[in-house]
Amino acid sequence: MASVAPARVAPRWLFGLIGVFAFINVYSIQSVLPDLMRAFDASAPAVGATVGATVMAVALLSPLTGMVSDALGRKAFVVASMLAVALPTIAIGFAQTLPQVVALRFVEGLFIPGITVVIVAYIGEELAPGRMAAAMGTYVAGCVLGGFAGRFLTGQIAEWSQWRTAFVVLGGLNALGGLVVARLLPASRRFVARRELGAAWRGLLGHARNARLMAACAVGFCVLLCQVGVFTYINLLLAGPPWGFGPAALANVFTIYLLGFMAAPLTNRLIGPLGYRGTLVLALGGGAVGALLTLLPSFAAVLAGLALASTATFVAQTVAISFVAANVREGRSLASGLYNAVYYAGGSVGAVLGGVLWRHFGWPGVIAMVLCAQLGGCALAWRRWAPPRAG
Repeated sequence: MASVAPARVAPRWLFGLIGVFAFINVYSIQSVLPDLMRAFDASAPAVGATVGATVMAVALLSPLTGMVSDALGRKAFVVASMLAVALPTIAIGFAQTLPQVVALRFVEGLFIPGITVVIVAYIGEELAPGRMAAAMGTYVAGCVLGGFAGRFLTGQIAEWSQWRTAFVVLGGLNALGGLVVARLLPASRRFVARRELGAAWRGLLGHARNARLMAACAVGFCVLLCQVGVFTYINLLLAGPPWGFGPAALANVFTIYLLGFMAAPLTNRLIGPLGYRGTLVLALGGGAVGALLTLLPSFAAVLAGLALASTATFVAQTVAISFVAANVREGRSLASGLYNAVYYAGGSVGAVLGGVLWRHFGWPGVIAMVLCAQLGGCALAWRRWAPPRAG
């Protein structure tokens, strides 16, 4: 009897690499926003749209991507998305107008859910429970690293060359990453196609009527609105007087984004004694203190405020998605897609509204927006996340 070859298993680091390339493009343009303002003689709201366009595209496609992948498969979807996102990224380097940059950034965002949504489904289907948790942790760590790397590389390359070169390099890295994943990620063995899209839409509408789930989505909206608002327009603050930071210096500031590695273990320690509501209020309260610190005329205070705000955001995001996982019993992938849609919509609003407020009120206007969102997130969670009353 012929022996059966053992199933090929993906190395755990590969999921971290996929996480890197899932997020390397999303916020990469933030560290060169001052350069874009000069290159296109553009306003803050106009260049802020380059961030909001990508985030809005991710919001729009996240629920639909999960449904289409359920019908068509996993590996090919991830690889095709990684390769496809390289094209608009490279094209940004040759854009002649700011609207072209915004449009290409939107196209980038259309492909990103094909990585983020589908690889999570792949991990859940293909890996045994013991390996699944480790792979998911590696993937999340890769996402944090990718968010930092995109900003950092773009700023550093723009410093010694120009911002256009940075996007050509990023696009090339995306293509290389797609080829590596195509070679090393094993094909799905446990995927079962689900082509009943009507049932999926009904499940999605059912989730939309779940008040506790929608409150979690609204909390996510507030969380990413704060993160995108702060980390988009802090670049304009630091590029102006009295600091006058260039692209490389702005990119170095984003090193504090790596504090996101602390979020998961910190959140797990807090949820036990404080519960979901208490942990979220603590996180958003800490984020509010961090936001206020950035108003002080001291770079040390600004840096400390950004570090506190960033850590608080990751903790709040971890709380929100943990609440969804713990309180949704059926259609979890659809619930996750709905959460992602509202979450990223918040980021788009933070980019656009933050630009308008910056233009009229400067950095204090952006911070006022952030404080209002944090207060709203606390109020929503406190009211809607209350434990069910006994009897």
